[in-house]
Amino acid sequence: MGTVEHPRVRPGTLEDRLYQRHVVEAAVDHDTLSVLPTGLGKTAIALRVIAEFLLRRPTDSVLFLAPTRPLVVQHAREVERTLFAPPPLVLTGAIAPERRADLLRPPQVVVATPQVIANDLASGEFPLATVSLIVFDEAHRAVGDYPYVAIAAANRAGPRARVLAMTASPGSRLERIREVWANLGIERFEYRTEESPDVLPYVHGIGVETLPVPVPVEVRHLAVLLRAAVARQAEVLRGLNLLPGGEANRRTLLELRARLQRQLSVEGRSGPANGLVWKAVTAQAAAMKGLHALELIESQGVDALREYLARQIPGEGGRWTPSLRAFLGDPDVEEVRRRLDRLTVEHPKVAITLDTVRRELAEHPGARVIVFAQYRDTVDRLVEEFAKYSDGLVRPARFVGQATHGTDVGLSQRSQVEVLDRFRRGEVNCLVATSVAEEGLDIPATDLVVFYEPIPDVIRTIQRRGRTGRARTGRAVVLVADGTRDVALHRAAFARERRMHEMLEKVQADAARGGAPPPLEPKRVQRILTEFD
Repeated sequence: MGTVEHPRVRPGTLEDRLYQRHVVEAAVDHDTLSVLPTGLGKTAIALRVIAEFLLRRPTDSVLFLAPTRPLVVQHAREVERTLFAPPPLVLTGAIAPERRADLLRPPQVVVATPQVIANDLASGEFPLATVSLIVFDEAHRAVGDYPYVAIAAANRAGPRARVLAMTASPGSRLERIREVWANLGIERFEYRTEESPDVLPYVHGIGVETLPVPVPVEVRHLAVLLRAAVARQAEVLRGLNLLPGGEANRRTLLELRARLQRQLSVEGRSGPANGLVWKAVTAQAAAMKGLHALELIESQGVDALREYLARQIPGEGGRWTPSLRAFLGDPDVEEVRRRLDRLTVEHPKVAITLDTVRRELAEHPGARVIVFAQYRDTVDRLVEEFAKYSDGLVRPARFVGQATHGTDVGLSQRSQVEVLDRFRRGEVNCLVATSVAEEGLDIPATDLVVFYEPIPDVIRTIQRRGRTGRARTGRAVVLVADGTRDVALHRAAFARERRMHEMLEKVQADAARGGAPPPLEPKRVQRILTEFD
């Protein structure tokens, strides 16, 4: 297997893979969306296309966009390591706007976050006319009001640069795929799966296992009480004709909250129906708190629920809102709090996670593991539990986002990079991470990925699973708590991924026939509760 030979590519830096060559050939002459399984070298494709434009259009710049600062820094390093070109210019929000304008000296490779470029385009500070190629990494974000959309629109207004968009998963709904297609002006789809003939020789494989987790009787009893509390608030909303029959769920409650907020904004906070609207606002918020508590006890554990409820109680000088009083004052929630005070049993997921990771590292001492958990409380708990072992088998590290919430301290960008470097060197062999580790970061040779809970979002599922199986065969283990929402979420994730592949095949065929996405219709927004009845 040879390496890429190109006047702008440093010898020996890029492997010449057949499927990458096919995508590059398409992308040089067409605005292209490359959909490729995670870990198969989307960045390498981008670098090869950039090299070709540096050769063909030596007086023009290239714009390489990525959604996060760590990813921007990572891409800039790869450009410098791989290509014969001036050092790339890194533009993020850490650089003041007036300073950014001074640093732009075409021709150059500009690696940037989209927020920065969209802002500079709006103020006339970014010379898009000097750009011959725009690379949109994690292109599934090009929907709604994300800055990718504004940048692509400015590009289509001309003079037009070539577009290379890359993602592992544009979404499971045809409407979303078409929205990405239309927003980025895509002409050509290059869609591959692990079974594609030109990809198959390079796939190491990922074994996906589902581990059913029995839920203790004591935990089930708490879940029953919390369901009753949610049902009580749902009945209030049904009494106001605001909620359909059946069990209340997160989606319907969130939609209701948006409608209530619009009604308050249209009619004012003291409108004619003010009393009933605020009654609904209180019930909706209390129901959401109950659903969140239910999710914690079913999928996270007793400690996670205990900490959540403790945080709900206002501290000294804090305010008891009506929804807090409705939630914490519910008789079933009060009973949950009493039982938690004397409950010693823990959710089996904790022990199963510890056992799964320790067994993997005992059998493969040089392995790397990532445990994904939805909540920081769970991340912290797992790191603490791993640290209780004195044998040094598992060397864990907490890996979370940058935001700090009260006493919950985030990781700075520099700290994130340091943790990943330690993981790469083997000083850390187990990352316990939130969603921040899902997208784009260069985490090579991970042997096992553990989902502490299943997630229904197809993009995030694929991103998580794609952290393994890169350099060698990997495993993904999903913990599913019996008889809980975990079961439905796990089933939904598989169904949506299957649907995504079906939609992508259809879209690729449409694009190959020279079709175009239908025009995007503006969404109708219900402003007040009685509209559209």
